Amino acid sequence: MATVGIIGLGYVGLPLAVAFAEEGCEVVAVDADPRKVEAVAAGDSYVEDVASDDLRRVGARIEATTRYQPLSGADAVLICVPTPLTPNREPDLGSLIDASRALAEVLRRDQLVVLESTTYPGTTRERVAPLLEESGLAAGRDFHLAFSPERVDPGRSGYTLRNTPKVLGGLTEACAERAEALYGLVCDRIVRVSSPEAAELTKLLENIFRSVNIALVNELAMLTDRMGIDVWEVVEAAATKPYGFMRFEPGPGMGGHCLPVDPFYLSWRAREFDVATEFIELAGKINQRMPYHCVAKAQRALNGAGLSVKGARIVVLGVSYKPGVGDTRESPALKIIAQLQGLGATVSYHDPHVPALADPPLQSRPLVEAISDADLVIIVTAHPEVDHELVARRSRLVVDLRGVTRTTSAANVVRL
Repeated sequence: MATVGIIGLGYVGLPLAVAFAEEGCEVVAVDADPRKVEAVAAGDSYVEDVASDDLRRVGARIEATTRYQPLSGADAVLICVPTPLTPNREPDLGSLIDASRALAEVLRRDQLVVLESTTYPGTTRERVAPLLEESGLAAGRDFHLAFSPERVDPGRSGYTLRNTPKVLGGLTEACAERAEALYGLVCDRIVRVSSPEAAELTKLLENIFRSVNIALVNELAMLTDRMGIDVWEVVEAAATKPYGFMRFEPGPGMGGHCLPVDPFYLSWRAREFDVATEFIELAGKINQRMPYHCVAKAQRALNGAGLSVKGARIVVLGVSYKPGVGDTRESPALKIIAQLQGLGATVSYHDPHVPALADPPLQSRPLVEAISDADLVIIVTAHPEVDHELVARRSRLVVDLRGVTRTTSAANVVRL
C-alpha cells in the first residue's frame, strides 16, 4: 500500500489521514501546530467528524510530526492548509506558500502532490508548481501535481469522504491518473476534469451557488420584514413546487470555512482578467449585511416591549456557524454579539458545542439559567439539542432568526 503524506491536520486533513490509514496505508501527518500533533499521537480527536476511537484504532499507521523531512518517503503528499482572506477580503495564501516551500526541500522524483485547499483558478499551476520546482524537479515531468478540492461539510453524517464524488484535475494526464489511483482507495467515485483550473473553479462554483441563493432569500427576508409578510411561510409554500425551485432559508448571515470566503477568491481573480463579478460580489454584500439587519430587528423587538438595548440582558442561543458543530469561524453570532455589546447590552450565550469564546471572552451558560433572567433571547444557531419550544415558553422575549419556533403562536416570539 502507498505511504501518504498530509500537510495540515484540520477538518480536511485529519479525516483524510484516518481514511487512508483505515485502508492500510502508512500516513505521515504534518502540522505546524504541536498541539495538534500531540493530540493525534495520543489518539485524541479534535475534529467532530473523526471519533477518537477511530483515530486510536489506526494510530499505529499515522506518524504525526511538525517536521517535513519524513514526507520524503511518501508516495503522495496532500496539502490541506487553510486559505482564508486578509482583512481586506483578498486571498491569504501564506500557509500554502509556506507549506509548498517546505515541501520543495524534501520533494523527490516521481512523488504525487495534490492540493486540496480551496483557492482561485490558477493557483496550482501558477503558484504551487513554481514553488515546488525550486527543488530542481519539474512539475508534470519529474513529479506529479494535481488539484482535488475538499468537499467536507462538518456535522453531516449522510455524505462522507467515501460516498461523496471526488473531483480532480491533473497538470497532465499522467498526473490525473496517479491522483485517481490514490483517491480510488478512499472514494467510491472519481470525477476527472481537464485541468487543475477546472477543478479549482468547480469548488468555487459549488459554494458561490449557495452564497447567491442564500443572499436572494436573505434579501427577501429584509423586504418581507418591511411588508409584514412571513418569509418562512413564503419559502415553505414555494418549496412545494416539485421542479424548478430549490429551497434555501434565510438566516443571520453566512459562516464557516467556505461560504463567506470562496466567492471573494473568484471575484479577486476575475479582476485580473478585467471582469467585474458583480452578481457574486452583490451576494457577498447582502450576506454580510444580515447580522446588522438582525441586530436592528432585536432593537425593535426590545422597543416594542418598552425596553432599551442599552442595559438589556440578552442571551444568544448558538454561536457556532451551523447546527450540530462547534466551529465558530466567520460565525454571524460573533458579529451580532459585538454589535449588541457596542450598543450597551449585557450579552451572554448558550451553546452545547462551544464551551467558551476567546473574543469576546465569554463562557456558555446553562440553558434554563441563561433564559430565566434574560430580557431578550436571540436564536442565532438552532442546535438540535436545544428545546426551542421550551425557550419560547419560558423566555420573556424571543427573536428567532432561524424559523425554529414556527409552530408556536406565542406573542413573545418575533421571527426573522
